[in-house]
Amino acid sequence: MSEIKELQAVSNVCNQLKKAAGCEFVALALQNEAGPDVRWHFAAGNLNDKYKRITVRFGKGIAGKIISSGSPMEMVDFPNDIIGKITDHPIMLAEKLVSTYAVPLFFNAVPKGVLLIGNREKHIFSERSHELVKESAHLLEQILKSHILRL
Repeated sequence: MSEIKELQAVSNVCNQLKKAAGCEFVALALQNEAGPDVRWHFAAGNLNDKYKRITVRFGKGIAGKIISSGSPMEMVDFPNDIIGKITDHPIMLAEKLVSTYAVPLFFNAVPKGVLLIGNREKHIFSERSHELVKESAHLLEQILKSHILRL
């Protein structure tokens, strides 16, 4: 797999989403080619590079839960509105995020990735922001399909 961060089109989509949605952070996670674990591959508006070292198990953390369920997920007041331990959400801790909205990326009708937007204060993302994230996720599916999938 080529490095996702090297794809200018991915960077463009994420930076445009960050600006259009008025959020502080945008990140892309993908399930590993081998095994069920999920890793964050790209971030815009990040405070540090910790996201590159975060790997979560299938079904754990925001990315793992979205890939296992295939459904969008929103957090408004982390860590006050979570089920489970705060350490199950390393991207929230690493980036000091309080609110997020994230959607799955589908490849061959199977959820294999996550696009997340976030803010470092309590925030409810609008329906327009939800639509922007879904549109950007669809663009990323098209961009990444030829680069990463050999399913």
